[in-house]
Amino acid sequence: MEGLKVSDANLMVCVHPSMSRRVSQAVLHQLSSLLFKFNESFDGVVLAYDVGFVDEAAKILPGILPYFGVKLKAKMLLFSPKPNMLIEGKVVKLTQEFLHVIVLGFASAIITREDIREEFAYKTKNGNGVYRSENQKHHTLKVGTMIRFMVKSMDEEILHIYGTLLKDNTGSISWLDNESTGGPITDRSKKRSSENHGMTEQQAIKDIRHADDQLKKAKKRRTVEQP
Repeated sequence: MEGLKVSDANLMVCVHPSMSRRVSQAVLHQLSSLLFKFNESFDGVVLAYDVGFVDEAAKILPGILPYFGVKLKAKMLLFSPKPNMLIEGKVVKLTQEFLHVIVLGFASAIITREDIREEFAYKTKNGNGVYRSENQKHHTLKVGTMIRFMVKSMDEEILHIYGTLLKDNTGSISWLDNESTGGPITDRSKKRSSENHGMTEQQAIKDIRHADDQLKKAKKRRTVEQP
């Protein structure tokens, strides 16, 4: 999926003197405050980080309070969707007016009817809404479908994405991948491909959670107070 990247960063974290015996804890606390927020310096949403201290010496910074700076090197996993990028998410709500999609388990995306190509007709089946292609009867969009869509814009403050399904390379991931390989589209292959792509998003979320767990463990190891 486009929009994900790893960035190397050289950081200087300012630590209050009261935390002089718990520098690692203070640093990790500040870095954790960056998670799942858009950061202008990194031009993206920070999903996870792996940090290493450059050295144990700290530089006292001038000011009213003698804060000291700690130099760090960090790898930042960023989500930075830009217009015309292709990203993926799961449909969680579907009406005649819009699709509501969740990306990577945390970002919300809306695709309005005017941004869904005309071949998709809205129908109801057993009381549930579905968009079905009039050109390809196996190409359907419903709640639970993993879709690939194009970014129109993003509201960085509330992490809200506006997307479009106007291009031919957007839609149900399972259908698009079967179409690209030229394989027959059967119920079994659609189910298997859908499961695989569900696992792709789940794996991304699992990796983020694993990184967060590792950071918590590192925090416990590093924050033992000196006697």
